[in-house]
Amino acid sequence: MRKSRKRFAVCIDNTDYHASLIPGKLYEVLPDEDAAKDDFIRVIDESGEDYLYHQSLFIPVELPVKVQRALRTISHQGLQTPVGSGL
Repeated sequence: MRKSRKRFAVCIDNTDYHASLIPGKLYEVLPDEDAAKDDFIRVIDESGEDYLYHQSLFIPVELPVKVQRALRTISHQGLQTPVGSGL
């Protein structure tokens, strides 16, 4: 089985989710095929937990491999710096 790479998306609308999402912030997206069938994506939000949000609230982003590796290293080290906080 091939190891899946991390996916990310930028929040463009936090209507109804002011405490959970910050517009312009980069969020990690987790795979969820069932959610995708209904136009939802699973995102690790400001609570640090993963929740479903409608895909219209986000724009997917392709990150350079070097950036993906850096973000992966940060998450494995358990640092408290949020993904989109401007490392």
